[in-house]
Amino acid sequence: MPHIHKKRNHTRLEIIRQGARLFIEEGYSATSMKKLSRLLDLSPGNITFYFPTKDHLLAELVDELFDFQKLLMEQAAEEGKTSLLAYCLELTAIAAICEESEVARDFYSSAYSSAYTLARIRKNDTQKTKAVFGEFCPDFTEQEWQATENLVSGMEYAAIMTRESEIPLPIQIERTLDAIMTVYQVPQALRKQKIDKVLGMDYRAMGRRILKEFRDYIEIVNEEKLKSATKKGDTP
Repeated sequence: MPHIHKKRNHTRLEIIRQGARLFIEEGYSATSMKKLSRLLDLSPGNITFYFPTKDHLLAELVDELFDFQKLLMEQAAEEGKTSLLAYCLELTAIAAICEESEVARDFYSSAYSSAYTLARIRKNDTQKTKAVFGEFCPDFTEQEWQATENLVSGMEYAAIMTRESEIPLPIQIERTLDAIMTVYQVPQALRKQKIDKVLGMDYRAMGRRILKEFRDYIEIVNEEKLKSATKKGDTP
């Protein structure tokens, strides 16, 4: 039984690694469980034993995205950026890269469109917004934080999905950031300061850099998980 458990754990990690590669390189929508099963030389039933639906596998990548975003926030703090500016830069970079990359847009759109992964996004982002906006909303109850995040996640989705041909990206970024910070009671002067700072940066290049770093991060993390499992005696 221990050997079977170890083998299953290794197989699960390999599915996550290869699935993440396909989602990141080819797109979530373009990746089928059948395609993944062929790549791994596993039957579709074997895949669904570990991940009943494609959304369950997407959730693994979304969780790794949360860890990556946490590292970005920590890096921003080390560089002297406030958590508010870091939050604005992160959303701006996502909107910019989704404008340029159909694969990135497909990934974020799928994550926000799936009820399974959206619930995880809202739960994670509620904790993040507490840290970023807590000083501006000292009287918010837990229900108010959750309700506000439900509203904000819709704003984020709209920013990701709006194309340059519909609304110029700088205007979309300005309106979205201003609306979100208004909801969290950030004073107008501070809202303008942060928006002007973000729009004065090369946010498109920043988006491309962060996407590359995320791809590298996912590859390294999943490779390390497999190596760690092997060292502990888990064998394929």
